[in-house]
Amino acid sequence: MHGVRQRLRNGAHLLAIDACVAAVVAAGYVALADQGASDGLPRFSGPWWLGWLVAVCVGMPLAVRRLWPLPALAVVLGASATATLLDITRDPYISAALAVYAVALIEPTRRALTAFALTLVVSAAAVITGEAVLTPSGPWPEAAGTAALVWLVIGAAWAAGRVVRERRCRAARRDRRLTEEALAEERLRIARELHDIVSHSLSVIVVKAAVANHVAEARPQETRDAIQAIEQTGREALTEMRRALGVLRGDTAGRRTPEPGSAQTAPPPGLDDLPALIQRAERAGVRTELRTQLAVGLPAGTALAVYRIVQEALTNVVKHAGDGTHCQVTITVDSRGEVRIEVADDGAGNAAASDRAELKGGHGLVGMRERVTMYGGKLAAGSRPGGGFTVSARLPPEPTHSTAANHRERTA
Repeated sequence: MHGVRQRLRNGAHLLAIDACVAAVVAAGYVALADQGASDGLPRFSGPWWLGWLVAVCVGMPLAVRRLWPLPALAVVLGASATATLLDITRDPYISAALAVYAVALIEPTRRALTAFALTLVVSAAAVITGEAVLTPSGPWPEAAGTAALVWLVIGAAWAAGRVVRERRCRAARRDRRLTEEALAEERLRIARELHDIVSHSLSVIVVKAAVANHVAEARPQETRDAIQAIEQTGREALTEMRRALGVLRGDTAGRRTPEPGSAQTAPPPGLDDLPALIQRAERAGVRTELRTQLAVGLPAGTALAVYRIVQEALTNVVKHAGDGTHCQVTITVDSRGEVRIEVADDGAGNAAASDRAELKGGHGLVGMRERVTMYGGKLAAGSRPGGGFTVSARLPPEPTHSTAANHRERTA
C-alpha cells in the first residue's frame, strides 16, 4: 500500500493519461463489438452486453496499470484473449502490451519475467485457436504470423519497460551516491574546521600553561598574564566551536532559531580576522608580523581557506618553534585573484629539529594540503636554509574558485 500511495503522489499526471487511454481503448472495443458484417470486419454475434463487458475489461484496467500492474495485466490479458476467441477483433494485443510495460517497469524482475512469459503463452494460444480453429479465416501459417506479430508488440513493450526501469534505477543510485558524497564532504569539512580550531587553541593554551607553571613562584605577574591568555584563547575557541557545531546540529536549518549576533549566526572567519589570529600567536610568545597586499577582494570560501591555512601554519610555529620566535605572515592577492600565502619563521627557541620535522608527517600539513587542493592550488613546506620553517601556498585565480564552488554545489 505504501508503494501505491507513493505512485499516487508522484505520478498523478501519468494516471490521468492512463485513464484517458483506457477510455479510448474501451470505446474502440465497444465499436468493434457493434460492427456489422457489411464493412468486411468480423461480426460479434453474441449478446450486446457481453461485447460491452469484454470491451470494458480490455480497456478500463489500463487506468490503474501503474497502481496494480499485475492485476491489471491479468484482467486485460484475459479479456483480450476472450475478444479474440469471440471474434470481436484481431488486434495485436495493444492493451496487453501497455499492461506488460507497466509490469516490466514496476514489478520485481522475477515476477515480471513470469508475467511476461504467461502473457506470451496465453496471447499466442488465443490467436492461433481463434483464427485457425474456432473461426478459420486463413491457413495455419497466417495464424502463426499473427501470433508472431503479437509477440513482437508485447516483447517491444516489455523491453521498453525494462529499459526505463534500469535508467531510473541508475539515476536513483547516482542520486544516492551524490548525496552520500555530499554528506561525507560536509562531515570532512566540519572535522577539518574542528581540527583547526582545537589544534590552534590548545597549542596556545599548552604553551602558556607551561610558561605559567615555570614562573609561577618567581614572576607572579607573568603567571597572571599567561592565565589571562589561556582564558581568552579558550573563550575564542568555544565561540568558533559553537559556530561549527551549530551547522552539524542543524541549528541554522530551522530546528532552533539562534539569537542575532550569536555564534551560530556569525559569519565564518576571513581576512579581517587575521589580526586577532596574529594576537593569539603573540600571546603564545611568537613575535608575529602580518603583511597583506590585496588588489581585489576574495569570496567568503576562499577567505576562509586562507584564514585556516594561516591558522594551521601559526599553530605549528607555536608548537614547534618555541618562545622568542619571529614569524612573518605574507598574503598577496594580485589583480587576477591569485592568492599567495607564506608563513615563515626563523626557528628561534629551544625546539629540537625532530619536532620541526614532525610537521611534514602530521595532520596539520594534510589539512592544509586538502584545502589548497580543493581550490586547485599548490602547497609547499620545508626548512629554511638559514634556520626556521616556511609554509607557502598558492590558490589559483577566481575562475578556478568558481569551478570548485560549482562542483561542491553539484555534489551537495
